[in-house]
Amino acid sequence: MKDQNSQTITVSGLCMELGMSRQNYYKTKRRRQIRQVNESFIVHQVKTERLLQPMLGGRKVLDRIQGSLAAEGIEIGRDRFFDVLRRQNLLIIRKRNRTRTTNSMHRFPVYKNLFKDFIADGTGQAWVSDITYIRTQEGFLYLSLITDAFSRKIIGYDAGDSLEATGCIKSLKKALRQLSKGDRPIHHSDRGSQYCCHDYIKLLKQKKIKISMTEENHCYENAMAERVNGILKHEYGLKETFKTKKQAVIAIRQGIRLYNEFRPHYMLKMKTPMEVHALAA
Repeated sequence: MKDQNSQTITVSGLCMELGMSRQNYYKTKRRRQIRQVNESFIVHQVKTERLLQPMLGGRKVLDRIQGSLAAEGIEIGRDRFFDVLRRQNLLIIRKRNRTRTTNSMHRFPVYKNLFKDFIADGTGQAWVSDITYIRTQEGFLYLSLITDAFSRKIIGYDAGDSLEATGCIKSLKKALRQLSKGDRPIHHSDRGSQYCCHDYIKLLKQKKIKISMTEENHCYENAMAERVNGILKHEYGLKETFKTKKQAVIAIRQGIRLYNEFRPHYMLKMKTPMEVHALAA
């Protein structure tokens, strides 16, 4: 009883000092406790999402977990969400680097940039392609990718030991198998020898695919394809050095699946490439 009275006096004195009623004091205390519980739940949801996509940026994570937060009656704005991430050391800091995989000094014919002013409003209208490297202790793997420009879905890929055109052709054949009847997309790439060689161009022409290539500042003229490469590298762990090429191939397959099926895009109104591609198709 004495302890209870002492606590009452202490609370009363504190309320007088703060200039608030006992009711407001306990209301504020309760609100603070709820806020702490909510923050713990938010952190748990962020860490759970990051188990699947460790390098997914804050705004995309917030979009992914909004359903879980709403189910618990938790509302949080972007600024406060980033404050929580900052306090919990959950912000993502990225470092970028690039190894050259393009050899444009070759004897093959090149083509005009048809993609520069083109705006796709559906799938199967334009594809962008590029090559990136994957480090392993057994040597480099070269990952060739073809992405639908409208849905951002990776529709063809291949990882091989060589920078020759073989891997790009395999990637192209995978993409062609997904092409709807009657679609004749623009195929856009840089001027690398892999995309300009006779076998690659022959396959495009056989399928009546329009050919487009970068002309001047290829980093900007093929930005979409390079952006996809960067996401796979920095958000899905493909920038790491793998012990074996077999491990790298498994990571590539998993990274592309996560990118296609789980990663929301701002340009897709926070939908995933798979969702947009399926709806458009």
